[in-house]
Amino acid sequence: MKNFAMIGVGGYIAPRHLKAIKDTNNKLVCALDKSDSVGIMDSFFPDASFFTEFERFDRHLYKLHDTNEKIDYIAVTTPNYLHDAHIRCALRNNANAICEKPLVLNLKNIDQLAKIEKETGKKIYNILQLRLHDNIIALKERVEYELKQDPNKMYDIDLTYLTSRGKWYFVSWKGDENKSGGIATNIGVHFFDMITWIFGKVKQNIVHIKQPDVNAGYLELEHARVKWFLSVNYDYIPDDIKAKGQRTYRSITVNSEEIEFSGGFFDLHTKSYEKILEGNGFGLDAARNSVELVSYVRNAEISPLIGEYHKFCKKVL
Repeated sequence: MKNFAMIGVGGYIAPRHLKAIKDTNNKLVCALDKSDSVGIMDSFFPDASFFTEFERFDRHLYKLHDTNEKIDYIAVTTPNYLHDAHIRCALRNNANAICEKPLVLNLKNIDQLAKIEKETGKKIYNILQLRLHDNIIALKERVEYELKQDPNKMYDIDLTYLTSRGKWYFVSWKGDENKSGGIATNIGVHFFDMITWIFGKVKQNIVHIKQPDVNAGYLELEHARVKWFLSVNYDYIPDDIKAKGQRTYRSITVNSEEIEFSGGFFDLHTKSYEKILEGNGFGLDAARNSVELVSYVRNAEISPLIGEYHKFCKKVL
């Protein structure tokens, strides 16, 4: 049994980490969140110590160093801009870090964290759960097989993800680009990780739309041409989806073939923890391509709608 701590236990994604710790027969010793609305802990680890102030939490971690509750892993489920600092806290306390995506907002932070890994001998793991989805694994295996037959093969991909959010989104940290990284980072980074994992590194990155509620662009990867559109604006959802009362629309096509992965998400965090505990988690290098991609999008100049672009761009411009 391993001892865990968690920073950000009051957040949206935290219950999946609590479940993963429980499902892998480990123990949450203590947790931190500035909000005290953390009753969800009672369903998993009612005896865990809880703190609302970082200083007291950090002191508690230090007190545990020479006890049988010394922390082995710290899960980081805080707002994106705090990931780097909280990962550093984990390693300073001689614990491995398990961090939600995006691991960090900028590529330079990965290089700095690599130095800290080397200094402490501890590891940093990123939750990249789409890499563990059965249908995504099957797609990767199919593409690898086809590329062996034709190493120059290129695929045409349309990536569309619309997940409606209310006015609260833009009041929260998620609506602040300095804290979330913007739309492409906050809701798109796991898709960008998936496609670069399967189709190779970025060769060209063009941004067509960069607004607070929508980002869109075109990517050329080693083996794919990708038109992408990401938004939290309900207005851009197709009418047939709205008619069904749905507020989310997700579609990924590869050579016009829809890739179905709407199900199969329930246990992916648990699978991620199992891999990490086996020593096979996704580390800093795995996070590098997607962090570099979204960081570029955040700072890129806008290009006109010439050549390849996502058809939904016409809904906006």
